[in-house]
Amino acid sequence: MTAPAVDRATSSHETGQDRIDSLRRALNAALRGKGDVIEYVLAALLARGHLLIEDLPGLGKTTLAKALAGAIGGKFARIQCTPDLLPGDVTGFSLFNQQTRAMEFVPGPVFADVLLVDEINRATPRTQSALLEVMAERQVTVDNQTRSLADRFFVIATQNPVELEGTFPLPEAQLDRFAMRLSIGLPDREHLVELLGLSIGRPTEAGPETTQVVGHEELLALQRRVAAVAAERPVRTYLAELGETIRQHSQVRLGVSPRGLLLWLRVAQAWATLKGRPFVTPDDVQAVALPVLRVRLVLDSLDAGTLLDQMFERVRLPSY
Repeated sequence: MTAPAVDRATSSHETGQDRIDSLRRALNAALRGKGDVIEYVLAALLARGHLLIEDLPGLGKTTLAKALAGAIGGKFARIQCTPDLLPGDVTGFSLFNQQTRAMEFVPGPVFADVLLVDEINRATPRTQSALLEVMAERQVTVDNQTRSLADRFFVIATQNPVELEGTFPLPEAQLDRFAMRLSIGLPDREHLVELLGLSIGRPTEAGPETTQVVGHEELLALQRRVAAVAAERPVRTYLAELGETIRQHSQVRLGVSPRGLLLWLRVAQAWATLKGRPFVTPDDVQAVALPVLRVRLVLDSLDAGTLLDQMFERVRLPSY
């Protein structure tokens, strides 16, 4: 006798939440005292987006990326961007094999599950553009041959907001490929003391080891579940009105594009999933608005937080 469909659905939902909780615990153990940041990282991962982290060196960006790769059992790769970095150093290149007398493809670091692109604004625009197809299409084209990347391919790019000499600001077209922009910030004293204690007896370069807590298929199932989270017409209308109102603001030079609205909705779906709900609410839309819009708005003399406060007051909440 088979179990009723509702029981199977409930069991699947509970299993999914258990997997999310396991991911949450693993990342919080690696990056202590930053639970709010971890929630946004998980939202970006489940929404199949990419992250831009803009913060000072030494705050745990690499630790976070490595911990995420370990938690999902994925391959980790890192690109340290410099002005002499070439597109082929990112995507890979073809090399002549003298033994086989044939050209062989040497895959670049993008053929990973979690890719850390450190100080992306130090790479030249030509090299930055090599990431456009990679991030948007999850594929690489070299010598007229297209190769697919990992289906859970996830990019964490970083920028140093202080040392800007010799950097190349990211164009809006590339910024729009990121789901959100985050800042980790310094830990508080309690968590800093705890971190110092954990470092005793461990090599300086050794970070915390993270064991796999979510399998390949389990992560893909979670991402499919996020894509299926219900967003009723009143919520979608609310989101569209927010986008229109933002574009019409006198201090906004570049507003949120339709692609940006799609990403905003998908991240809101992921946020609802993190909160254990199968539907999106206006609160979910508002909760992820700041990190989603930070990466795509161009403002004159107004910061994104103040702008959003004005928009949330101006646009009426949907009625059901």
